[in-house]
Amino acid sequence: MTRAADLHLHTRHSDGTFTPAELVQHAGEMELACIAVTDHDTVAGLAEMTALCQAAGIEFIPGIELTAHVGEREVHVLGYFIRYGEGEFVAQIESFKKGRAQRVSEMVGKLQQAGVGLQTTDVTAVAGGDSALGRLHVARALMNRGFIRHMDEAFHRFIGKGKPAFVPKTRLDVGDAAALIHKFGGVAILAHPGVSALENHLDGLLAAGLDGLEVWHSRHTPAQCERYRVFARDRGCLVTGGSDCHGLAKDEVLIGGVRLDYAYVEQLKEFHARTVSKVS
Repeated sequence: MTRAADLHLHTRHSDGTFTPAELVQHAGEMELACIAVTDHDTVAGLAEMTALCQAAGIEFIPGIELTAHVGEREVHVLGYFIRYGEGEFVAQIESFKKGRAQRVSEMVGKLQQAGVGLQTTDVTAVAGGDSALGRLHVARALMNRGFIRHMDEAFHRFIGKGKPAFVPKTRLDVGDAAALIHKFGGVAILAHPGVSALENHLDGLLAAGLDGLEVWHSRHTPAQCERYRVFARDRGCLVTGGSDCHGLAKDEVLIGGVRLDYAYVEQLKEFHARTVSKVS
């Protein structure tokens, strides 16, 4: 089997359901040579993942997924190889995490105003003590309490954009997200452009400081993957791929469903080595 990677995975430290140990177990079962954890606005699981992957013989790339904006459009930026233990970076990420908690609290308040008796403790019980809270946690809490029948219903009825309990995220410009990742030694990649409907913004996003884009994703069609691959080739930017696995939080376990050829991992590593040496 060709060596393969999955560079977009989530744990219980954000809105996934797998612990780091469970994620590594699944990665081993899928015979992945390399994985990256890119939890939303938190690096809480990266040290544990590093140790677990080393013990399992799986190459590990530390990552994060930051939420940014272009105008009114939400953009997700993946950061790879970040120096996640540095105090200044930890402080910045902690502020994002607090913003997420405040957002969930406001969503719960709006749900209560709409007659849905959800409590903040219902959400934190789903998430666990140190998780970066998000809408998937609210959706799971709503389902656990019997207010909805399936996860999508939470977004369609309550917490999707334009719905009664929607609360926008704190704004972070794409350029600022890329600059933050670069400041701490990372590589900045645009996540799932097809999911975010960003096809007409790709050149502008690269100009804002992104180093490449996620070409292969579980929700990209084959035609989209090929279009993004050609786009990246023509502009000489990096390409990555990943399943965006959230464990059991979504309809199927996606890990390994996108198998990125290891040659692209090598290109990512080489780019990182060059850019870090230039900075230092």
